[in-house]
Amino acid sequence: MTRTILDIHILQTVPPSNLNRDDTGAPKSATYGGVRRSRVSSQAWKRATRKAFEELLDTSELGIRTKKVAEELAGRVQKLDPSLTRTAALELAAETISTATGSKLSVPKRKSKDADTEELAGESGYLMFLSDRQFSALAALAIEGGKGGDVNALKDFLKVKENRGRAKQAVNTEHSVDIALFGRMVADSADLNVDAAVQVAHALSVHPVEVESDYYTAVDDRNTDDESGAGMIGTVEFNSATLYRYAAVDVNRLQENLGSGGDDEGRPVEPTRRAVAAFLEGFIASLPTGKVNSFGNQTLPAAVIVKVRSRRPVSYVGAFEQPVPMEAGGGFLRKTCDRLAQFVPELESRYGLAGNDQGWVLRIGEETSALVGLGTEVGLDELLTAVGDTVVARLTPGTAAPTGRGGASTGTGA
Repeated sequence: MTRTILDIHILQTVPPSNLNRDDTGAPKSATYGGVRRSRVSSQAWKRATRKAFEELLDTSELGIRTKKVAEELAGRVQKLDPSLTRTAALELAAETISTATGSKLSVPKRKSKDADTEELAGESGYLMFLSDRQFSALAALAIEGGKGGDVNALKDFLKVKENRGRAKQAVNTEHSVDIALFGRMVADSADLNVDAAVQVAHALSVHPVEVESDYYTAVDDRNTDDESGAGMIGTVEFNSATLYRYAAVDVNRLQENLGSGGDDEGRPVEPTRRAVAAFLEGFIASLPTGKVNSFGNQTLPAAVIVKVRSRRPVSYVGAFEQPVPMEAGGGFLRKTCDRLAQFVPELESRYGLAGNDQGWVLRIGEETSALVGLGTEVGLDELLTAVGDTVVARLTPGTAAPTGRGGASTGTGA
């Protein structure tokens, strides 16, 4: 079966910043090609992308990742039945969550004796990822089985095989877009795991990077002229880099995840298109927020290349195994683009990928002009539309693919 896989390649220049810190507070780094590079972890950029979804998608299409699952569910139970006390709602929520996911909830210890006396909710032993719709389905089930807040009635209700199956089904259908994209692990019930449809690489600088240190002071506003010196001193480490960022989306798996556990016949394509567009825009435009108030490093990518594959993802990071040298007048972007413009056609020709001409390039400035031949030039809105149309065409049998360079491939692809 021909699959649909999207490769997303991004070049982004970041000024002095500390996007993603290690345990010492320094910017993360990695050795590649024998030299030290700046690195931003995949987790940091996935988190930034998920935060971007809050502006790109409706709340009902998103998930909540938390240990405080009982508290979240109890709030929804109380909305359905306002007559229930917090204690009763928490008991119903804990029983429902435990049955649905097989997880044991435990009440955390109070941080101090003087802490609020309000009853603490049980928490799972790990972050649990459930969609907004899954929480709502579990709340409805808790109300149905535990009428009037009777947890014993709910236990009897959930002992019935059919009802226990409904609880399991509730957390294995209506997956949110972020669960479908990034996957989910439920340690106590492997059958509820969701394989991620997205792979995100650690962003790496295309050149060697040295960490610098900023010595700063803060003055006490109430100091008099006779009181010299700073009220506080400190240091913060930073670097600057031209980053290569990469992600791959298995569109077929994404569609399967969005329809998993429900009525899978003729899975609708529109939710998949919407999820792909949200991920594309979110991943392209998002930025991890580490030390952003100290550095104001608010940049957007200089270049974005999106390719469609039919077999497996292909990263272009090999183009930068040998570090990109700085230009005589300074800067790395131009030579980085020149390197890609040479590497990509050769890679695709040697591996028989040249027949796949589905590709788009979003670029800024004259320094990126070498990338023109790698795909159809587009702006962000055009890119989202073109990729969305291609996804629909490839997932819908009998639908004509878009024409032109952004249309269906005549080659085998990767």
